Amino acid sequence: MRRVWKWCVAGVMALMLAVVLGSPVSTQAAEKTYVIGTDVTYAPFEFADKNNQYVGIDIDLMQAIAKAEGFKVDIKPLGFNAAVQALEANQIDGVIAGMQITPERQQKFAMSEPYYKTAVAMAVGQNSEVKSLKDLRGKRVALKTGTAAADYALSLKAKYGFTTVTFDDSNNMYQDVITGNSVACFDDKPVLQYAIATGLKLKLAGPESKASYYGFATQKDRSDHLDQRFNAGLKKVKADGTYAKIVAKYLGNGTQAAQKQTSAKTQDSDRSFLGLLRENWGTLMGGLKETMIVTIIAIFFATVVGILVGLLGVLPNQFARGVATTFIYIFRGLPLLVLALFIYTGVPSLIGSKIPAFVAGIITLTLNEGAYTAAFVKGGIQAVDDGQMEAARSLGLPFGKAMRRVILPQGIKIMIPSFINQFIITLKDTSILSIIGILELTQTGKIIIARNMEGFKIWTMVALIYLIIITLLTWLSNWVQRRMEA
Repeated sequence: MRRVWKWCVAGVMALMLAVVLGSPVSTQAAEKTYVIGTDVTYAPFEFADKNNQYVGIDIDLMQAIAKAEGFKVDIKPLGFNAAVQALEANQIDGVIAGMQITPERQQKFAMSEPYYKTAVAMAVGQNSEVKSLKDLRGKRVALKTGTAAADYALSLKAKYGFTTVTFDDSNNMYQDVITGNSVACFDDKPVLQYAIATGLKLKLAGPESKASYYGFATQKDRSDHLDQRFNAGLKKVKADGTYAKIVAKYLGNGTQAAQKQTSAKTQDSDRSFLGLLRENWGTLMGGLKETMIVTIIAIFFATVVGILVGLLGVLPNQFARGVATTFIYIFRGLPLLVLALFIYTGVPSLIGSKIPAFVAGIITLTLNEGAYTAAFVKGGIQAVDDGQMEAARSLGLPFGKAMRRVILPQGIKIMIPSFINQFIITLKDTSILSIIGILELTQTGKIIIARNMEGFKIWTMVALIYLIIITLLTWLSNWVQRRMEA
């Protein structure tokens, strides 16, 4: 009996250590390849074109500077907040994401020399009567979390008497205004101009803020002085005319008409539902593939962890049951989003090693789904009549063999539908991992929407794909259940 629970405890601990400590991949082997985080939806600075290639002023500029300075970059579209948090946790080497240079950010990061002059502007619905900041009194304003535009709006909040609501990406912020839930939003002027030029049903209103500047952020006191290399490369690309060509490529001469002309080159040609589906089918299927890979790997590890922990919970040993109860309590109680951010940004600060987003996602789902799996494994075993174990022990069977030969075969029949149901839950939970930059189906939808601003149509496609997969899994669950009952 002692051997059983000791081996269970050892199995759980070994598996968790292997996943947490053995998975991070060192980047020291390629010292001159820097991992650069960027936003997902911030056209014309970073966005995916109709060929699903990340382009934009920030992307092209970073690549041009890398070429001029003789190093390589691996650009990761994480989302603004996720990128900043990843930089804080030393998960990436730098951030270029339309990041305004502010005193607060200069205290935390090493900011480069300015590479783009901008200003914050206000946008309202096309038919809105809001014309100035005074018209915002008593109304709601949409903001994007963590941006200088949000900080600017919040500085005006008390003076002009409006309330605010925050979103993690630009498209949701814009749609909140278009649908009328908010009367206005604040964002960088070139970003708003570009979005309006691509067909976004907004218009600029009110005065813009004083000028501010974008910069490239790295951690302070880097031995490789990446910020200085960026500055040196920036001078070179400005001197040889590359910088001017990059800006003109996406903004033309800066007018609305020029932006409309340049943006047309990167947009989907057919905006109908079927046209968008046809042009983005490959991209959506790529996102679905990533979703299925993450789901299958996570459900495998979650099943192993769940079975081991569930068995610990039914052993006649107080310590073993305590371990199982604690595991289930902690990881079933933590919100999945919090757990994902903790593992991706918090754990690296503790262990001093990077954890790739994919690995962090697998660990997150393993712990969360493993806790739920352990709960129904424990419940399935306990659902078997106590007399079954007593009868087996009375026949001279040791606890371990009685569990394997008598209890588990009966308990598994009870658990099977729950296992398939957990598969469905894990599939849906992968959408939360978009917060750490995993390019699954939900993140893919965000990328497509950032280009064409067709949020309703694209989210409908994503929802239908999820529903089809979940329907198939539900049919499988029902078939298995009928077979088990036959």
